[in-house]
Amino acid sequence: MVERSDVVVIGGAIMGASVAFWLTRLAPGIRVRVVEPDPSYANAATALSVASIRSQFSNAINVQISRFGIDFIRNFSSWTGPEGGVADLGLTENGYLFLAGTEEGAATAREIAAMQQGLGAATEVLDRAALAHRFPWLALDDVVAGSFGPRDEGWFDNMGFLGGLRAAARAAGADFLADRVVGFTRSGDRIATVQLSSGASLEAGETVICAGTGATGLLRLLGEDWPVEPRKRTVFLIDAPNARHPGAPLMVDHRGYYLRPEHGHWITATVPGDDGPCDPRDFDPDHAQFEEAIWPALYARAPGFDAVKVLRMWVGHYDFNRLDQNAILGRHPGWRNLLVASGFSGHGLQQAPAVGRGLAEVIVHGGWRSLDLSPLGVARVLEGRPFAERGIV
Repeated sequence: MVERSDVVVIGGAIMGASVAFWLTRLAPGIRVRVVEPDPSYANAATALSVASIRSQFSNAINVQISRFGIDFIRNFSSWTGPEGGVADLGLTENGYLFLAGTEEGAATAREIAAMQQGLGAATEVLDRAALAHRFPWLALDDVVAGSFGPRDEGWFDNMGFLGGLRAAARAAGADFLADRVVGFTRSGDRIATVQLSSGASLEAGETVICAGTGATGLLRLLGEDWPVEPRKRTVFLIDAPNARHPGAPLMVDHRGYYLRPEHGHWITATVPGDDGPCDPRDFDPDHAQFEEAIWPALYARAPGFDAVKVLRMWVGHYDFNRLDQNAILGRHPGWRNLLVASGFSGHGLQQAPAVGRGLAEVIVHGGWRSLDLSPLGVARVLEGRPFAERGIV
């Protein structure tokens, strides 16, 4: 039996939920079906994310995406209405702090901050003396400057975000189906049906792939060589009784790790030295990363971290875009009714509001409207043209 929908969304975590939410808002009555193999989201990047948002990107389009995202997150219930069932996402607006260890890095930070400020961000570039005054618990001998966002940056409730979008989309008629996509049938340059492991076939006017690290396998079924792979990130929740700074920002240290407060404790992680693609089933934490890579650098930066205990650790996977670590969005030029949202490289949660809106606009109105996201289009990937972002975190 073939079931007909206007849009089939493959992937029901934050990106798929956002696409469904916006479709039902822009086109009331549209028939949207979201296919998600694991409605528990146990291994989804959405659930395993540290759920942060910042305006400090080097590309203007990423700044604009986050400027909308922070408004959406801060005013979540006004966007989703009572149907979302989530009153507040608990936004903690402590900001981001990027430390620069060279004069060149400081100059780059000032250049980028000027662009961000022009788009409404509050980014400040502080010299060492100003940093020491604001963050006296840091040792700054090897720091030249720091780029700090005193507002519109922080962290929030990831699962409340997902749950609210899903609930609001479902209340407006979207159908969330627990199943797995195993194939496609084609008709010329169109996807005719989406085949499910249950044996069902879904016919749709449009198909949207936003399946995180699973997008590569799905596009392989269509003969596409996709430059997105899973990259493993181990996150540590630590207790440091001599370092209590609840107002601290999310600090990105040029020594190679990040740190932020979390309910009286701290969250920290690094990029492994041998970073590369991982087995998509590998969610085993790399225990050694904290003691061998993070703790020495952290103690050098903040002496209050002399006594530290790891309370918990977990692994999440980035859907890492090998070309330029930026999102891949929009219509696929090889398929008339296929859209893609892929390769977010760790930024998907914060970018979901604007990306979901943009893809819905393409489907409903025929093109980008609120924001022109075409620089992040699929064609650049097929042609090997990077759209680079400096300072990927």
